[in-house]
Amino acid sequence: MSGGEGAGNPRWFDHHCHLEPGGEAAAAVEAAAAAGVERLVCVGTDEERTAQAVAVARAHPGVVWATAGAHPHEARHGWGWVEAALVQPEVLAVGECGLDYHYDFSPRDAQQAGFAAQVELANRAGLPLVIHTREAWEDTFAILGEVGTPARTVFHCFTGGAAEARRCLDLGAWLSFSGIVTFKGASDVREAAALCPLDRLLVETDAPYLAPVPHRGRPNQPAWVPFVGAAVATIKAVDEATVADATWRGAHAFYGLPCG
Repeated sequence: MSGGEGAGNPRWFDHHCHLEPGGEAAAAVEAAAAAGVERLVCVGTDEERTAQAVAVARAHPGVVWATAGAHPHEARHGWGWVEAALVQPEVLAVGECGLDYHYDFSPRDAQQAGFAAQVELANRAGLPLVIHTREAWEDTFAILGEVGTPARTVFHCFTGGAAEARRCLDLGAWLSFSGIVTFKGASDVREAAALCPLDRLLVETDAPYLAPVPHRGRPNQPAWVPFVGAAVATIKAVDEATVADATWRGAHAFYGLPCG
């Protein structure tokens, strides 16, 4: 896997990462560019981290954008601030939001209310929705059925199998694959990647989490999204450039950005 080097110099888009303002973010953006990862979306998970994501985007115009959302872990702290954050031009989407029944850091009723409110907000604002769901598929689908799935919805860091993938795709959603797709025990996630059409597939790092093989166990960084793309290419029996081009175009279409 050669990153940005090699035939055609593939261009990659890490559409989901978490960076803090300052020198570390600047270094991460520079390293990403050197690996062919030319554009990033820095994702908000609470009010403070959304403000940080916007600050990183402002420091790197045309390269980094932001989202605004209350993660299910943070639902107990409220989500009323999200709508006001959406007026900032750097903010492209609502999220990440959703349900996480693995940790239950927030009560499930608060998670459900916060998720439903943010789905409704994305619909009303005509913005993309970035979903985090873990061990909560049925309630996730139920809320989307009740409130209405936004036209541009992505299940980030997809952790389901083929059955969940089909249900997501039937909703018209995108699936986003992270370093998990490289993990030895993630055969179900690879099955989902195999059936997902390239025009509904995105790649991400979720940095600093979930570093892909061969970097597993280290803090992740956007520069490593090509390793995710290479794994997807192997699964789908296509070359890396094909995955890079499809996910580059897909991320721009999803976020409503010109595909320069």
